[in-house]
Amino acid sequence: MSALPRGATVRRDAGLYGYERALRRHGIDPVAGVDEAGRGACAGPLVAGACILPPGKAGIVPGLADSKLLTEKARNRVYTQVVRRALAWSVVVVSHEECDRLGMHVANVEALRRAVALLEVPPAYVLTDGFPVDGLGVPGLAVWKGDRVAGCIAAASVLAKVTRDRIMTELDVEWPAYDFKTHKGYITEVHSAALTEHGPSPVHRMRFVNVRRAAGLETDIAGLESVS
Repeated sequence: MSALPRGATVRRDAGLYGYERALRRHGIDPVAGVDEAGRGACAGPLVAGACILPPGKAGIVPGLADSKLLTEKARNRVYTQVVRRALAWSVVVVSHEECDRLGMHVANVEALRRAVALLEVPPAYVLTDGFPVDGLGVPGLAVWKGDRVAGCIAAASVLAKVTRDRIMTELDVEWPAYDFKTHKGYITEVHSAALTEHGPSPVHRMRFVNVRRAAGLETDIAGLESVS
C-alpha cells in the first residue's frame, strides 16, 4: 500500500468524501473503498464489500455512515441508495469452513482482494479500513477508522454488514436455538449460554477458542482465534 500522492492532503474537516475528492484533484479516479463484516464473529461467514461512488452529488449517499453506527432500518435504507448510486459494487461471502481453513486474518485479506477484483469498473486506487492490503493490483491507502471518514469505505461497510446480517437471519431459521438473528454470530451472554447448552452448530467457526471449548475439543493449540 502507498501513501496519498505527493501534494495531496485531506483536512480534518473535509467531510466523509474528502479522500475521494483529494485523489480526484490529482487525476486519480475511480477510487474504491473496501471493508468487511463478521471478522470477530464466531459463527457464520465473513463478508467483504467493495464500492466505487461517482463524483459529485450523485455520489453523496443520504444517511451514509459507518455501518456499525446506523440502526438496522437506516442501514437498509443506505444499502438501497448505495446500490442505486454506485458506479460499481461487489460483495464476497467467505464461508465459515474457509475461515477455519485459512484463519481469520488470511480469510479477511483474501475476501477484500476478491471484492476489489469483482468490481465491474476497475479502480485506479483503493482505500481500505484500518490496515493495508497488498495484492490489489493498484495503489492504495489504509485509512484509520476509514469507515467513519471515507465515503467509499463507509459504503462498502454497509454493503458487507447488510448482506451478512441477512445471511445470519436466514441461518437463524435453520438453527433457532442460537438466536443468530439477534447477535449475528457475535458472542453475547445468550450466545454463550446456547453454546454451553447445545454445543456448536454446523455454522460455528471451530478455530475460535470458545467454540472448541463448547465442543469439548482441545483449546491449547496454536492458531486459535479469541473472542472479546
